[in-house]
Amino acid sequence: MSVLIFANGDIPEVEWIRPYLEAPVLVIAADGGSRHLLRLDHIPDVLIGDLDSLPQEAQAWRDDDGVTVNVYPHDKNETDLELALLHTVSFYEDDILIFGALGGRLDQTLANIMLLAHPALDGRQVELVTENQRAWLVTEQTEVKGEVGDRISLIPIGGDVLVQETSELRWSLTNEVLSVGPALGVSNEMIAPTALITLASGTLLCIHTSREWDR
Repeated sequence: MSVLIFANGDIPEVEWIRPYLEAPVLVIAADGGSRHLLRLDHIPDVLIGDLDSLPQEAQAWRDDDGVTVNVYPHDKNETDLELALLHTVSFYEDDILIFGALGGRLDQTLANIMLLAHPALDGRQVELVTENQRAWLVTEQTEVKGEVGDRISLIPIGGDVLVQETSELRWSLTNEVLSVGPALGVSNEMIAPTALITLASGTLLCIHTSREWDR
């Protein structure tokens, strides 16, 4: 089970999210992320942020005894999603799934992706989840489960990455350096239901894209 966090990015369709809501550890709405939960008719356990983007329909949650409301001033250093992540790691040890982190403003999208590298999340399993993609950081080794034909992109974060080896990818990497800038690690392909990526050094953003969403 996981803690689910809803951010204020774009989620064109929401029905695919319902199975995740069957038995979560906790559901957190990061301010405007509450609009996605409204569409799912699901009240969060925690509402957090400066609440400047809270939809009118969600205002009643502020008075709901079942909702913990953490209100922060508008003039703050953290984004609402960052506050939600910090709240989670302060009280829970479970994996974290983030919905609505992508789309909309480019600055917010990039900042949301970079939050995966937040020092407070070191050692925690945190994933950005969309209908057809998942993204997470890799510092040592990761196993990817999917289907033959799914796309795997490996993007270096913060500097060069030495990939010790990969298995079950169409274009294998062995003692290969992925540098910031070149797109060498983009759009690899799974040739088996499980792929393995092992690093010798550095940090990668691993993005797993379903073959059903081919662009």
